[in-house]
Amino acid sequence: MKACVVLIPVCIIMTSVVLASYSEDVSKGLAENIIRLHVVANSDSQEDQALKRDVRDKILEYMKKELETSDNIGETRKIINKDIKHIEKLTEDEIIRQGKNYSVKAMLGSYPFPTKVYGDIALPAGNYEALKVVIGKGEGANWWCVLFPPLCFVDASHGTVPASVKQKLKKNLTNEEYKIITTADNDKDIPVKIKFKVVEFFKTQKIRFTGMINKIF
Repeated sequence: MKACVVLIPVCIIMTSVVLASYSEDVSKGLAENIIRLHVVANSDSQEDQALKRDVRDKILEYMKKELETSDNIGETRKIINKDIKHIEKLTEDEIIRQGKNYSVKAMLGSYPFPTKVYGDIALPAGNYEALKVVIGKGEGANWWCVLFPPLCFVDASHGTVPASVKQKLKKNLTNEEYKIITTADNDKDIPVKIKFKVVEFFKTQKIRFTGMINKIF
């Protein structure tokens, strides 16, 4: 009986370690092969939120042309780095056009994101590389999408992401990573749904813990 009492917590700890390691491996693979776009409004006022959406549209219109021939994340990253100053200028021009006097900062880095579904593709919560555009104080609700593969530029409202976009994902991800994000919403594939939830849980907890530590220090 005593042995069982000792073994139960040991098994729980070992299982948690294995699941956490699995979550970290999958998240790392996704983070290294996906670039997102993150636009943050000055505030939650109606005017500032409308400005954010207009800025978003300007950036998407420009980046769609810039990235249409990009077939891999390295090339996409180079294009974004080359265009950062121009993206800031596009944003500044739209701000001035609307009679505002906000600062603008565009940067490519790693940032936390919640779980997000694009048609039949689901990205678990975690840290992802992203082009982040902050308007003014950056205290308003934000908007995000995926620049690579180009989910920003497809209509996923019908529930299915085009095969050409999925092919780019498949080319850059492992089979395990690809299966998790493309079948996580499939109720028939229970094992994959469980794996997705495992990744989602551990990354969400890590983001929360990191946020708490940052607030303390």
